[in-house]
Amino acid sequence: MKMLVVEDDQFHAHFMLDAVAEALPEVTEIIHMADGAAGAEEACSGKYRAVVMDLQMPSRNGVEAARAIWSQHPATRILFWTNYADEAYLRGISKIVPEDSAYGYLLKTATTSRLHLALRAVLIEGQIMVDREVHRFQQRASTPRETLTDSEYNVLVDLALGITDKAIAERRAMSLRSVQNRLVSLYQKLGVEEDDGGTINKRTRAIHRALITRTLNVETLVSEGTALEAWYRTQPSPAKRPTRQTG
Repeated sequence: MKMLVVEDDQFHAHFMLDAVAEALPEVTEIIHMADGAAGAEEACSGKYRAVVMDLQMPSRNGVEAARAIWSQHPATRILFWTNYADEAYLRGISKIVPEDSAYGYLLKTATTSRLHLALRAVLIEGQIMVDREVHRFQQRASTPRETLTDSEYNVLVDLALGITDKAIAERRAMSLRSVQNRLVSLYQKLGVEEDDGGTINKRTRAIHRALITRTLNVETLVSEGTALEAWYRTQPSPAKRPTRQTG
């Protein structure tokens, strides 16, 4: 069995290679790539059933690399191994993972025994496994707010990309009233308080709250920005494209 490790940090890469050698005797060859784009290209060759993927890497982050891999080889099993317990990463992965594929999300702070367990569970047994520490982090980060629904999260993403309510409605196939209702709800869940003095821009404060609670992160916004540009190109004509909000 061939396996691919995509990790830009040399220390973590060597640690993972040793862990795989100890935990997975089934693996006969391990290939290491230190770049997200190169790793995705190598994985798309179809020679690998199992991949370990870092999330923050040069050229392409782990979610985008996984999207490319799964689009061509949906049965590929991927263990995401990262320092970050961001809700944005988990949401991004859940949106792209194929129905029949296995994946895992493990923090690099996990014990060696936990890492060995995750490697076998995801890459050999085909299970879905999310580190319990990630769930604990989410519970701490989400207090007192509630979890955003997918619809609210999509509106939040578009809000952070700076487009108008009308453009959000068109992009997400929603009515303008529905977008505005989602905004009210996500303001409440993100802890954006009413400001009778008029000193707070609620849209900007919502983005601030989303970033500090890791509901959004930079990598997600870069990826979503690319998707937004692609959406713009599908519009009937430049004159009819929704305008971005600049202030």
